[in-house]
Amino acid sequence: MAKYFDVHPDNPQARSIRQVADIIRGDGLIAYPTDSCFALGCRMGNKEGLDRIREIRHLDDRHHFTLMCRDFAQLGQFVTINNASFRAVKAATPGPYTFILPATKDVPRRLLHPKKRTVGVRIPEHVVCQALLAELGEPIVSSTLQLPGQTEPMTMGWEIKETLDHVVDAVVDAGECGVEPTTVIDLSQGEPEVLRAGAGDPGRFA
Repeated sequence: MAKYFDVHPDNPQARSIRQVADIIRGDGLIAYPTDSCFALGCRMGNKEGLDRIREIRHLDDRHHFTLMCRDFAQLGQFVTINNASFRAVKAATPGPYTFILPATKDVPRRLLHPKKRTVGVRIPEHVVCQALLAELGEPIVSSTLQLPGQTEPMTMGWEIKETLDHVVDAVVDAGECGVEPTTVIDLSQGEPEVLRAGAGDPGRFA
């Protein structure tokens, strides 16, 4: 049964954030809010957690997982980025954008696109998400909480708790979340390519 954390959206309770971070460190899988929509998340080294995300969402091995990073310093540990891409990412973050970039050797192979050796990264603009990342001290491997057959991501914490009670270890609820996933920009080939238009304005990368 999943633990349920009702946290304040603007001033999240430190005790709750510590407890959620401990669940992630203990190889738990969580559902948590971001600045686009709810996501499933676990720590990078949690192979079982990744398998559980794939099972919940019916994903294949070509799915790009996202490393939810606290800031640019953390993001830079896990992807290689040239000057032009750096400026583009810097201008759009924090915010609802995911960037596909070549991964460094610090990223576990199971997280990479099998052919391109790339990974998704982003820096969220969400108080609860940022508090959790700060407490954890490492990225959260994430994927949009959109279930097979659904046309939109789930938006209500209590509904997620009811639906996924026996397949996740914790649900973090900070109020209703959005329904639009991030805008995904592929920067791995140098020139930006919009792979998915979402919550972030894709026009700045046209």
